[in-house]
Amino acid sequence: MDSFTDKQKITGVILSGGLSRRMGGQEKALLKLNGKEMILHILERLAPQVNSLIINTNRHIEQYRQFGYPVINDQFGHFDGPLAGIYTAISHVHSPYLLVVPCDSPSITNDLVERLYRALKENSCQMTVAHDGERLQPVFALLDVRLSTSLKHYLESGQRKLDRWYEGNGAVTVDFSDAKEMFFNVNTLEELSALEEKMLSPPEK
Repeated sequence: MDSFTDKQKITGVILSGGLSRRMGGQEKALLKLNGKEMILHILERLAPQVNSLIINTNRHIEQYRQFGYPVINDQFGHFDGPLAGIYTAISHVHSPYLLVVPCDSPSITNDLVERLYRALKENSCQMTVAHDGERLQPVFALLDVRLSTSLKHYLESGQRKLDRWYEGNGAVTVDFSDAKEMFFNVNTLEELSALEEKMLSPPEK
């Protein structure tokens, strides 16, 4: 990532504003994965790729602050979905672009931001979204913060679907079929254990 000179234009936000219902209400981003909180894995992988980072959450704010990054809670309702978190983040950043990732996918690649940014520039668009080769991965996205007005109007109309808003703003998909493991998201304790076991296993030859 040292060659990626435009990272100073990008702020990253980790979305952790949900209720973690399938975790029995536990804050999944704060659960331990190989001895450290899951969100810490994400912070460590993402920090070298962007200029700054913020965490979006609606619970356990003091616990999130211990990681040393700004913590913001939704301005548009509470527990109102990823778009509410994205809108809140846009309202807080001073960089031209916002990088969005979820709190429950700790296997982020070291070139996620560069690839999304390169596609954004090559296509002269305002938003790029990851695609795993089979389906869209809408919570892995890079967007121009000037989309704030469009997003506000969309939310005020009562709509919440990520992909519909993306489509309406000409989002370009970026192929990450070579990095499908990045999109494995942890929703249950069983999935957390499975990921931990996989991370501890030696790589296949």
